[in-house]
Parts: sequence; C-alpha cells; structure tokens
Amino acid sequence: MPFGRIWILSLGFLLALPAMAAEEKEGALSIIWENDIFYKTDRDYTNGAEIAYTTPPNDNIDAIVGFARALPIFADKGDVRTSYSIGQDIFTPQHTALTVPLASERPYAGFAYLSLGLMQANPDRLDQLELQLGVVGPMALAKESQFWVHSIIADDKPKGWHYQLHNEPAVNLYYERSLKVIPRQSLLGVVLDVEPHVGAAAGTVYDYLNAGAMARLGFNLPDDFGPLRMQPALPGSSYFEPEAGFSAYAFAGVDGRLMGRNIFLDGNTWRDSPSVDKDLFVGDLTMGAAVTFSHMRLAFTHVFRTREYKTQTSSDQFGAVSLSFRL
Repeated sequence: MPFGRIWILSLGFLLALPAMAAEEKEGALSIIWENDIFYKTDRDYTNGAEIAYTTPPNDNIDAIVGFARALPIFADKGDVRTSYSIGQDIFTPQHTALTVPLASERPYAGFAYLSLGLMQANPDRLDQLELQLGVVGPMALAKESQFWVHSIIADDKPKGWHYQLHNEPAVNLYYERSLKVIPRQSLLGVVLDVEPHVGAAAGTVYDYLNAGAMARLGFNLPDDFGPLRMQPALPGSSYFEPEAGFSAYAFAGVDGRLMGRNIFLDGNTWRDSPSVDKDLFVGDLTMGAAVTFSHMRLAFTHVFRTREYKTQTSSDQFGAVSLSFRL
C-alpha cells in the first residue's frame, strides 16, 4: 500500500478518536510536517511527518492516571493527558545522485513509529514521557514516501536507497520537563514567558541528555508550552488552551544534546551497515511564530542544527509546520 494512503487511513482513525471520547472537547489533534525544502536543500534530516491525538484531562484510563501519579519524575498533582501518534522520519546523504553513496556521508535511513505519550501539566511545569515503537530500514517505507513526493514535485529521485540501513525493530523512551521560570506577564504592552527544559532519551534509536530554553513574546499567549515538534527537538505541548479568541506570538529557543547513540549515524545495532563518526554535541537554534484562534493553532519553526558527524560539510536548517485543532 502506498505510504500516502497509510497516512490518509491513519488520519481518518485519529479523527474518529474524539468521537469515542467524552463530550468535553478539550483534546487536540495535531499534524506536523518538517522538511528542508523550505531552504532548498535535500540532505541529512530531509523530511518528517507526524499525526498526534492528545486526550482531554478527564478522558484517561484510570490506570494511566494512577501510573502518572506514582512516577517520581512527575508532580504530585496536575492535569494528566495521554497522547497517541504515528510518524515517519527520512534521512539521506548530501549527494543523492550517486548510485553508490560516499562513505564520508551519512547513510540513507527511514524510521516509522507509533508513540504512546503521557504528560502532566501544572501552571508552571510540564512533564512529558513518550514511548516510541517502530522500525528502522526498508520496512519504514521511507524510499517509497520520498519517491512519491518527488514524483509530485517533478524532482529527481535519489539513487542510493539500496544502501539504506537494514530492517530492525526500534524502541525509544523520551522524558522532558519544561518549567516557566518567568510565567506569562505583561511587558511594554505585550506578554512574555520563558521556559527552560531538561530531558533525556534512551533506546535503540537515540541515547542523549538535553537541556535548553525557549522564550515567547506576543499577546494573549495561550496556556501551553509552545508548538509541538518531532523528536529530537525543543519540547512543546500537543494541547493548547487559548486565553482569548485570537493570539499571536514569536518564539526563539535553543536545545543542546549530548549524544550517546544516533542509529542514523552509528548504523544498525546488530548488523554491519553504513555509518559515520558522529559528533558528541549537537545544538539546535529555533525561531518562529504561532497564531492561535479559539480552536486552532498554526505555527512555523525555522531550525538551525549544528553538524552531527565529523565529515559533514556544513550545518543544517529545515522548517517545521504544525497545525493543531482543539476537539
């Protein structure tokens, strides 16, 4: 089945989830698309897409709420939400016209996954725990997805996908804590808040420790922690609670990661595969803007990412669009 049809079926399923939930429409459906096409490149992390549904606070399984309350990394109280998502990441080397990729460039790789997330929100703190289960390799259908998109935009198809990472199951656990050290407050007629964060990831895909911060400046800032992004990235919140009928704000942030493992650079876990020597420290600088209406949030993020491996010729940049609906 073409991957485009899989996405359509998945979207239909996620749209049906709120109908199964309680009448209170406080959940959120989010669609995220990340791509370097915004800056006319086609290499490294070249595409990501995710669809996520987040429940209202009062529509969780009791056992999940009890589990959240028992976690020492979560606060003693706060709104508990559950999230479900499906996504795909695509990675390619720089010279995609070569039939045999250069050994000095990152390997072709695809990653498809399902995620179960748990979050607990307080006015000044957000804890997020996410479990990803998926597959790396041809079964992720990254080649098919990229060929499909390139056929639509009449672009050349990369020629080295035969050398992509091999199939292997993937499991990863992510945890992030965001704090509002400067809660929403008026400053010269606009509203400002500042949110530092710390986090970690462990599994067969990524192992890292990360930390950073984000600042938002605008009017009628919604009660959330910024736009949602795909891992690894600055943390955001898949839900949002508008303070008024319309809001707009600009944001900027940094995130630094101390990398222990990145399968897309280190290669397959149990088999020989193409690989490159990764850098231990990777940093992201992000900036963007978001607008929120009563039941919709639209955001665009520009990401600058430092070099991820020793022989990488330059740093990367890509754009991220996220659209969320309150349901």
